Amino acid sequence: MKTFKLKLLNVMEEKDGEIIPHRIPLIDGLIINREDDKNQWTVEAYVESSYMPYFEQLSKNKDEILIQVKITKESNDTATFITSIIGMNEIGSNMNVLFLGNIVDRRKANIESMLTTLIEEGYQGKELLKKFKEIT
Repeated sequence: MKTFKLKLLNVMEEKDGEIIPHRIPLIDGLIINREDDKNQWTVEAYVESSYMPYFEQLSKNKDEILIQVKITKESNDTATFITSIIGMNEIGSNMNVLFLGNIVDRRKANIESMLTTLIEEGYQGKELLKKFKEIT
């Protein structure tokens, strides 16, 4: 397992057909790459206890919760995860919320999207490979 500092947490919410980030101010947090056979990660966010009703409602209404996080440094790109809430605990006047999920590999999705577009444009075989190399 590898443990990293959690620097940002956004819960992605759908509103009027759009996905909008809801930033959750962190007091502290960790993200753990469990390095298991399911490629699961655990995200622990330590936040103000006023967020307890929000996370309780989220947990009741959704089986899968899309979150974005920044790991280690604020300057890093966000990583997107499909998660579920596996626990919430009051800790003094604050709380923690635990997510378990898998990282979404956006690079792979982008590559698949580019290839699909090129195939739809009629490229195939060696021409497809040549055009793909040109745009990447």
